[in-house]
Amino acid sequence: MLLLLRTLGREMRIFYSKESDGEDYEVEIVEEEPEFLRGYGKGNQEIEPVKVVKNPDGSMAQAALMQSALSKERREAKIQAQREKDAERNSGLRSNSTRILDPMQERELGNDEDRGPMRRDKDMPEWMKHVTAGGKATYGRRTNLSMKEQRESLPIFSLKKALLQAMTDNQILVVIGETGSGKTTQITQYAVEAGFARKGRIGCTQPRRVAAMSVAKRVAEEFGAKLGQEVGYTIRFEDCTSQDTIIKYMTDGMLLRECLVDPDLMSYSLIMLDEAHERTIHTDVLFGLLKAAAKKRPDLKLIITSATLDAVKFSEYFFEAPIFTIPGRTFPVEILYTREPETDYLDAAHITVMQIHLTEPPGDILVFLTGQEEIDTSCEVLYERMKALGPDVPELIILPVYGALPSEMQTRIFDPAPPGKRKVVIATNIAETSLTIDGIYYVVDPGFVKQKIYNPKSGMDSLVVTPISQAAAKQRAGRAGRTGPGKCYRLYTERAYRDEMLPTPVPEIQRTNLASTLLQLKAMGINNLIDFDFMDAPPLDSMITALHQLHTLSALDGDGLLTKLGRRMAEFPLEPSLAKLLIMSVELGCSDEVLTIVSMLSVQNVFYRPKEKQEQADQKKAKFHQPEGDHMTLLAVYNSWKHHHFSQPWCFENYVQIRTLKRAQDIRKQLLGIMDRHKLDLVSCGRDVQRIQKAICSGFFKNAAKRDPQDGYRTLVDGQNVFIHPSSALFQNQPEWVVYHELVMTTKEYMREVTAIDPRWLVEFAPSFFKMGDSTKLSAFKKNQKIDPLFDKYADANAWRITRVKKKIYNPNR
Repeated sequence: MLLLLRTLGREMRIFYSKESDGEDYEVEIVEEEPEFLRGYGKGNQEIEPVKVVKNPDGSMAQAALMQSALSKERREAKIQAQREKDAERNSGLRSNSTRILDPMQERELGNDEDRGPMRRDKDMPEWMKHVTAGGKATYGRRTNLSMKEQRESLPIFSLKKALLQAMTDNQILVVIGETGSGKTTQITQYAVEAGFARKGRIGCTQPRRVAAMSVAKRVAEEFGAKLGQEVGYTIRFEDCTSQDTIIKYMTDGMLLRECLVDPDLMSYSLIMLDEAHERTIHTDVLFGLLKAAAKKRPDLKLIITSATLDAVKFSEYFFEAPIFTIPGRTFPVEILYTREPETDYLDAAHITVMQIHLTEPPGDILVFLTGQEEIDTSCEVLYERMKALGPDVPELIILPVYGALPSEMQTRIFDPAPPGKRKVVIATNIAETSLTIDGIYYVVDPGFVKQKIYNPKSGMDSLVVTPISQAAAKQRAGRAGRTGPGKCYRLYTERAYRDEMLPTPVPEIQRTNLASTLLQLKAMGINNLIDFDFMDAPPLDSMITALHQLHTLSALDGDGLLTKLGRRMAEFPLEPSLAKLLIMSVELGCSDEVLTIVSMLSVQNVFYRPKEKQEQADQKKAKFHQPEGDHMTLLAVYNSWKHHHFSQPWCFENYVQIRTLKRAQDIRKQLLGIMDRHKLDLVSCGRDVQRIQKAICSGFFKNAAKRDPQDGYRTLVDGQNVFIHPSSALFQNQPEWVVYHELVMTTKEYMREVTAIDPRWLVEFAPSFFKMGDSTKLSAFKKNQKIDPLFDKYADANAWRITRVKKKIYNPNR
């Protein structure tokens, strides 16, 4: 089976024979520009990263940088403590039980209580057990009102008649309403009641998957329908709709994909772009496409909803469309700032929550943090601090919210706290506008968010912690004033709010990689992208870089028109390099394996490293390592899971996340469906894994790196120093040439998911990007290499020079 490829891999570890040693090859970048980009400057020129921070030297920007160092310290301290604990436990248990654990070995029977869900409960942190209470946790009843009474209690209900009149009289309507006014759940149902659904479906877009699913579930309950029948949702890799669906919730990216097939969206009679103020890249492109569709189709109704007051901009863009305002249920909110800037906002948030719990009147707390790691740390710290205070203090129910959380835990945030107890919801910015939680009287706002920012150096988007905008700060404060008068604790100074925060967030289209979006627009027949009607046009440099990237992937020809390959790439809901890799694998005869690898790359981390058992988890992971690299390791994990009949206990034993694998399995089925539709064959390469490596090289050639004689690797594109991560399968046995999936900056610039390659493949699969260098000349790559002398701390810095005197260069300006 494919897993048993190690011997073959070792024979071909570095792909050069004695006669063709890798050192003989010099690969250079092709300097010529494609015909259609001439005159626009170099396509892969050095672009400055987009400015998303108003004041990079301000206290908040410094705190964001500081936080990553502090979280690293916390992590290391925890690992050290765990190691000491394990060493104590194991000191008396050293016996002959060190047998090798083979992931392919059939599972032994017996001692079953150490497997499956029981094992998971053991590995679950104590605070999380407390939250889930083994799935038995029940809090107070949400409401005593019937479904009809709940709908009629929403602020939008009193304006139903006026709203329907405005929808009938105008083709395009901009609706402003506070979060919680009922826009998302009610407008679609009112439209059905008014008969708009007779001519076609009612569509509603959401920026987030979690919101699309939870809103559809709620509306189905209100509508009295089974989810997936009259009311359904569609998100990437999951379609929960049927022929009967009349109200369809979806992520904005899914509607964009529908525009590929049907640019005028003939199956819809009304489309509502919800949460338009979030300005995701897909929403911004939909603005332009729907504006054009509305011109062609006078019968198509458009509703653009926003929770903030920048609606005038939307109105002006959509032919001066009228603005309809829904007053929200807002109470006054007292805003409190810190006197001095906080260096550790996470610690400040913990102290503030404890202070509120111990000194303030009843009312729930909402804390905004930037991601899963911070939220998990906070839950743990608060749980430990509450435990230390003893049973005399009123209970604090700690509830986390982030995208990767199981849905049963996510819905628990809506349950009210029982009398005499207080709940604290610790959330990402999803709770800013997408979710409405009743009973919140106190908001703790450290003032940070994780944003996707395009890094031209790596050619990838990376998640960066940045200060929020003033508009987002107002939204967060508003969460405290929905149930009654509240307080917002801003963990930054008033001066920082005034001087260090941008008035509104930078739209995603201006700060992310545009390659995928531009490919889709090309597939819709929109060739003049430079003049596309964007509400806020992305920087010209970013567009040219993206077009250049598509050209090097052979998705565009020399005239900038879509190639046959490009048309096929646009059909896959994947980033262009992954789509190219999948299509090329059919030609190379390894599509079965590559389909699995692409599915595994499309999910978040497959391996689970519990903080208490990191060493055991690493040992288990090492059993899957393949000598060709990490892509093959991912394939080995999936195939081993399949070999064990997709078993759950096997996942627990091997520290592999079952939810992630199941998601990869679903993605694989979806992609297989698209391949079948386009008559792309599923072929296995058997033991010839070199084909898989070639396919990976054809998609990720731009991410090629060559081993640096002094330290790590150097990327071929810009010569930056990068390293193989210690968790990689290639860490111990570093090949001469590699390609990587993406770069991740932690303590160093690390390559994630690395595979060994032959440099000749770069020229074979990317002739418009790479060429063979002339072995008689010094390549540009070598010219850029700097040779550092050996360091001697006792000698003068210039002691190594032959002349002992650094030559002075004459500079007339000095």
